[in-house]
Amino acid sequence: MKPVLWFVLAVAIAVNVSTSYAFDGATQIVISVVTGVFAIGSAAGLFLLRGDRS
Repeated sequence: MKPVLWFVLAVAIAVNVSTSYAFDGATQIVISVVTGVFAIGSAAGLFLLRGDRS
């Protein structure tokens, strides 16, 4: 599960960064919001799945 979340996080960040160069207007905003949601969701999932650090 963790490798999938890391992959989703990396792809979401890469797509989010590249949208500002490839698109403009409403398309850029929609893609940026969707990839942002995926990035935050996968980061939250990784945080919840972290190991015991005691």
